[in-house]
Amino acid sequence: MKKITILITILFLLFFSGSVFAGVSKTGTSASKFLSFSIGPRAIAMGGAFSSICNDASAMYWNSAGIAQLGKNEVMFTHTNWLADIQINYVGLVMPLGQFGNIGVNITAMTMGDMEETTEFYPEGTGNTFGAGSYAFGLSYGRYLYTNFMIGVNLKYIRENISQSNAQGLAIDIGTIFTTPFWGVKFATSITNFGTKMQMTGDDMLIKKGLDDTRSGSNDQLDTYLATDAFELPLRLQIGVSKDLLISEQRLTLAFDAAHPNDNTEYVNFGAELALLNEMVFLRGGYKTLFIEYPEEGLTLGGGFNYNHFDSYGLQVDYAYQQMKYLGDLHTFGFIFRF
Repeated sequence: MKKITILITILFLLFFSGSVFAGVSKTGTSASKFLSFSIGPRAIAMGGAFSSICNDASAMYWNSAGIAQLGKNEVMFTHTNWLADIQINYVGLVMPLGQFGNIGVNITAMTMGDMEETTEFYPEGTGNTFGAGSYAFGLSYGRYLYTNFMIGVNLKYIRENISQSNAQGLAIDIGTIFTTPFWGVKFATSITNFGTKMQMTGDDMLIKKGLDDTRSGSNDQLDTYLATDAFELPLRLQIGVSKDLLISEQRLTLAFDAAHPNDNTEYVNFGAELALLNEMVFLRGGYKTLFIEYPEEGLTLGGGFNYNHFDSYGLQVDYAYQQMKYLGDLHTFGFIFRF
């Protein structure tokens, strides 16, 4: 218990260490912003208040400690129709290893349709097209250190492409979940996207340039590479609490998450899940980014259906709706297969 207290204290100090800068939003100052987009229809429908729940394969995104709770192999696939023609897909696989804990692999991909190429000399288009995409490949491990305390880690490789240029980086996520002795309340802490800076390089940075354009006879066709700035990943420190209530033999889960990102002001997410018919039907709702001065996100709603064939396998289908203030509302679909 003493070790748990020390670890939680350290994570608390990390969370509040940036509070002196809480009035500065720093919006748009990080790279690989797709790493901040919520994953999983269940978590999204609960307003992103999921770090202390995390009992499905989306835990590898929210808090990798949560995969320790899974007693079966689990495969998850989710799809979000984001803004314009941008698609966000997530695939996760978790495998229990008995007393050694659980391991998992996950892929997050943000893709979009080809775009028309324009240049300084051809502002109306060159007739060519180019593509862009962002990807994260993760390897997770989670286990119980004690009967009421879980810890997990997710290592990931990140790559972003645009035309003939790309940026690459490495990051780590660390999380804990503690079931307290106070009425079964769960308390979670997590640090996500702690890693290297991202910097675009590639053939698109190659231009022809002279050493001195003011002198006649100077070679103006020298190969020159443009240097781009390096940007931090969207680091996020998060704490969460949740509580399961039984109302007429139906489960109601209430959850709150507080987040401190390095590229925005601090905010709070709230969510609830009502499980009906012996955990077969789910109704969910929540609200995202409370206390942000100019929020884009807000109300979230969703539901799901879970079917278990005795103890052999199970299938769960989920949907989430996310309200956006200025941009188009978002819809996320997903399914989970347990075996």
